[in-house]
Amino acid sequence: MTIETPSLTDTEIKSLAARVDRPLVLVGMMAVGKSTVGRKIAQLLDLPFADADDEIEQAAQMSVSEIFEKFGEEHFRDGERRVIARLLERGPSVLATGGGAFVQPDTRALILDRGIAVWLDSEVDTLIERVGRKDNRPLLRGGDRKEILARLKVEREPAYAQAPIKIMSDAGPHNETVNRILQGISEWL
Repeated sequence: MTIETPSLTDTEIKSLAARVDRPLVLVGMMAVGKSTVGRKIAQLLDLPFADADDEIEQAAQMSVSEIFEKFGEEHFRDGERRVIARLLERGPSVLATGGGAFVQPDTRALILDRGIAVWLDSEVDTLIERVGRKDNRPLLRGGDRKEILARLKVEREPAYAQAPIKIMSDAGPHNETVNRILQGISEWL
C-alpha cells in the first residue's frame, strides 16, 4: 500500500520554484516515467523541460534505436554525455535522461556537479507494463523483457543510488509521483 503524499499548495510550489537554482535531472530505469513526470514538474514550476533522448535524436537526425544499430552503444553514450552537458548549462530547468545515462561515470559526475539528481525508482512489474506500450527500446530487443529489465535494474541501482533524492514511481497516477518529487526536492533544498 502506498501512502499518498500531500500536495504542495500553489504558494509552496512558487516558493520551491524560486529556490531551484540549477537543473532538476530525473534519472532511473527506462519506462519509470521520467519524461511524463518531468513535463508536469516543469509546468508546475514554470521551468523549461528537455528530454535528453529527444535532444539526441534532433542533433543526430536519427532515432536512438538507429544510433544504437548504426554506431553502437559506446558512440551513443558519448553523444548523450555531450548533449546532457549542454542541457545542464541552461540553468534552472527539468531534464529527463535516458535510463543508462546516469550509469555512465562521466555523465553521472556532470549531473551530480551541475544539477539536482532525482532517482525515480519502480518495481520491475510496473516497468514491464509500461514498456509494453512501445517497441522503441534498443536494450529490450531480442530477449525476455522481464529478465532484461530485472537484470538492468540490479546492475544500475548502485549508480542510481548516488542521486541525493529517491522517489518511488508506482503504478498509481503520475500526479502522486509528481507530488512526491516536489516534496523530496523541497526537503532536500
